[in-house]
Amino acid sequence: VQLQASGGGLVQAGESLRLSCAASGSIFSINALGWYRQAPGKERELVAAITNGGSTNYVDSVKGRFTISRDSAKNTVYLQMNGLKPEDTAIYYCVAANFWIGMDSPFKYWGQGTEVTVSS
Repeated sequence: VQLQASGGGLVQAGESLRLSCAASGSIFSINALGWYRQAPGKERELVAAITNGGSTNYVDSVKGRFTISRDSAKNTVYLQMNGLKPEDTAIYYCVAANFWIGMDSPFKYWGQGTEVTVSS
């Protein structure tokens, strides 16, 4: 499975960005797609995930601001980020898992990161 992410950039606090991730390869084996992020000096965290059944899950810090969605016809997952805050600054990684057991699922496949910077 190959994941190609795009859409990062520099924005001001309160603005929006949409990240996209195109999946290719053995995508039939994938049961969940998501986005991790890693901020400077912090551990990686799973921000949002969506299962094949369409169930969405979010870390508390982004609930109500971020929306994950997928276009199955295009094998693409999106992360719409509204009301961005400086603490959202991080490198965001598109990820995929073969099976879903919740936010602790083992995301085996990782795309390259895309950088999001939010200025205050």
